[in-house]
Amino acid sequence: MNFKLKIWRQHNAASKGKFVEYQLNDVPAEASFLEMLDILNERLVLNGDDPVSFDHDCREGICGACGLYINGHPHGRFKNTTTCQLHMRKFHDGDTITVEPWRSEAFPIIKDLMVDRSALDKLIQAGGYISVHTGGVPDANTILINKHNADLSMDAASCIGCGACVAACKNGSAMLFVGAKVSQLALLPQGEVESDDRVQKMVARMDALGFGNCSNTYACQAECPKNISVSNIARMNRYYLAAKLKK
Repeated sequence: MNFKLKIWRQHNAASKGKFVEYQLNDVPAEASFLEMLDILNERLVLNGDDPVSFDHDCREGICGACGLYINGHPHGRFKNTTTCQLHMRKFHDGDTITVEPWRSEAFPIIKDLMVDRSALDKLIQAGGYISVHTGGVPDANTILINKHNADLSMDAASCIGCGACVAACKNGSAMLFVGAKVSQLALLPQGEVESDDRVQKMVARMDALGFGNCSNTYACQAECPKNISVSNIARMNRYYLAAKLKK
């Protein structure tokens, strides 16, 4: 398969970036999108050019590192798919593919398609954990958990922290990410103890890091590769309001 690639090239956060076009031929249809970029980089290196920098790790749709904005969509236009799970057979021979980094004030560009997403780690450090002493590991059946809440918690826990919700949001909001992490913990007995403190700390940190506000366009849910529901945002808002009223 043959493709014309329009890729954002930027030396660092301080330099001015631009789109550079590359013609890439004879790409296997079964290659993943990241493998296609590997092929491009191999050819660039052989020609003495600087390879395209992009982030990746597990390449199994688990870690969320492969954050690329492809043809106007985070991870591409296909539902429930990370960039590493996107294959070139999903495109048409001769297509022009535009590849950009995440665009957000909270995610400064490191180089080319790589951005600094450590802001998400700082949100977790603010309160996305359980610190209360729970003793040794109990038997799985000794803590009774409502089945409905357990399912909701597991659904929220499937968030991989890729930042697609932030990139998709016109305001650069991290509400879906924070809502998922707040729900994941607060819905379980072990995390309920610190739920008030957690939601206030994470929301305050989110604002301090420069993330925008949620305006309920649902773009985050539409583009999330793990199909995280915006109901987590509503739940987080309820927790936050309740915590403020208690305080």
